[in-house]
Amino acid sequence: MSIPEPFTDLEIETADAGFYENYSVPIALISKGIMVALVLWALVFPANANSTLGSWNGKLLEIFNSFYVVIVGLFVIFLVIVAVLPSTGKRVMGTVGEKPEFSNFSWFSMMFGAGLGVGLMVFATAEPLGLWGSNPEVVAGAVAGNDPESVQSAYRYTFLHYGFHAWAIYVVTGLSLAYYAYTRDMPLTIRAALTPLFGRLMNGFLGHVVDVLGVVATILGVSVTIGFGVSQFIDGLYAITGMEWIMDFGGEVPTPSKVGLIAGLVVIMGLSIISAVSGVGRGVKYLSNLNLVLSIILLGTFVIFGSFVFAMTTYGTALFDYLLHFLSLSFGAYGPLSTEAFAAALPAEAQAHAADLVGGATNAWGSFDGFKSGLEGAAAQLSDDTLAAVYAAGEQGRQFGWQSGWTTFYWAWWIAFSPFVGLFLARISKGRSVREFILGCVLAPALVCFAWMTVLGGTAIDLELAGAAEGAIIGASNTNKLFVTLSYMIDGGLLSMLNVMCVILIMTFLVTSADSGILVMNTIMSGGSQETGIKHRIIWGVILTAVIGALILAAGENNPMDALRNAMIIGALPFTVVMGLMMVSLTKALYRDGRRDKHADTSTQAAE
Repeated sequence: MSIPEPFTDLEIETADAGFYENYSVPIALISKGIMVALVLWALVFPANANSTLGSWNGKLLEIFNSFYVVIVGLFVIFLVIVAVLPSTGKRVMGTVGEKPEFSNFSWFSMMFGAGLGVGLMVFATAEPLGLWGSNPEVVAGAVAGNDPESVQSAYRYTFLHYGFHAWAIYVVTGLSLAYYAYTRDMPLTIRAALTPLFGRLMNGFLGHVVDVLGVVATILGVSVTIGFGVSQFIDGLYAITGMEWIMDFGGEVPTPSKVGLIAGLVVIMGLSIISAVSGVGRGVKYLSNLNLVLSIILLGTFVIFGSFVFAMTTYGTALFDYLLHFLSLSFGAYGPLSTEAFAAALPAEAQAHAADLVGGATNAWGSFDGFKSGLEGAAAQLSDDTLAAVYAAGEQGRQFGWQSGWTTFYWAWWIAFSPFVGLFLARISKGRSVREFILGCVLAPALVCFAWMTVLGGTAIDLELAGAAEGAIIGASNTNKLFVTLSYMIDGGLLSMLNVMCVILIMTFLVTSADSGILVMNTIMSGGSQETGIKHRIIWGVILTAVIGALILAAGENNPMDALRNAMIIGALPFTVVMGLMMVSLTKALYRDGRRDKHADTSTQAAE
């Protein structure tokens, strides 16, 4: 019995003339309308926007935290199966005999720069150090934070957040888009990935909705990345120049000021727009190659002057530990702990004080000593044994708070980033096999990320363990930890040179991320066209700048990144559903294509 041919008649209506020539007017206008509304809300009612986004985010995580965790675990398992099966892994995304467009070096450098470049600069030291002080083992009381015993669990979760799971998110989107574009000659756009499930419905309003969700998620994901990167860019400029006007000295440690962040944002986005106008073949490619070269120099500096032996020992033990706990890390999800469930688990003598105890006992960012010292009145008179039992009763709440505030934030960030990175990976991967695409875009960059995190982050931890830094690196802001680590590792002219190089590297990573995001957004709105209008690249660069700037200002006296983070997590949820459907859709497409191949082989043999 023959298998019907797949639906490939995807028609995305674009304007024939005028301002939106060759663009889908509904996608462009709806996307712009959503972003302009967000900008105006943040500028006109900043306090309301910040508080409302925070409230929505909190309620969303109470309901969907487990969904985020489990679906990302499924993404990883799905890709392993697709790569291992001979019938699916050997398929080439292109015509028979077609060669890859880019060399392996350029291919890897572009995926590396677009995928995690800025994140690796900001969090190379901040992530291991932060997790050294707080991770689920610390939250459970199994080990103490900032202790030699907590290094292993710190890197277990560092590898989780920056390893196979992160890249699997990108590859689910990228593989779906590349497969349909290069094996079925369909447009390189988000809706194409759902045609095996919805067929002609993707030609209408439902298809517009899918593409708009991709555009919105891309804008918010790139916004968070650029927000963190610009903050580190300003920290670096201050380390080089000492310009005080770009910093805020009102807190415990200096942090970039709103004026400094906006000034840095304008500079970075201006350069990004210029690069985006030049196109992927020139601007992004050359910047990506420069990024990789400078990254190797920075890594080499830490190898020579940092704690390389400590780092390599940590790499080996952490990788084994990560793989040992892989399934529990992938699917171990926590839900919120209700006040009633907490009260029911308390010792009898503490139940009358449940309302006074629940806040401290479920605080993921506190400690048992902090919990005890924060009690007042009759609750403070309870015995240590009773308080220990109370604190144990609140563990689920602490684990949920930690997971939703840390792991789920990363999953939402990578998911929001995945339309951009996935489409970009698809765009540069024509001619590669499915297995090569998965291994090249999951395994290879993850192992490099592990090395990067252990060499840079391990040096920072070792400086603190040895007492050389005396808490200075831990106490620095997240975006300044890299520069503080360098100051305790080297000095003199070499330090100045490395600081300048880091600022250049941060800037080029930012420009690469932003201009790639601009190109991807325009590709989606033009119905998959890889040749998009220059004026629209400029407009979307301006809109992206406005979104980031408005949400930074809306945060008020709070962390400038709070509003960006909250908006991103909210915006990522609908696209998470789209990604789940992509996975089901690609499963159907691969299965049907395999059956078609077998039927064709049988027919050929019969004819012979």
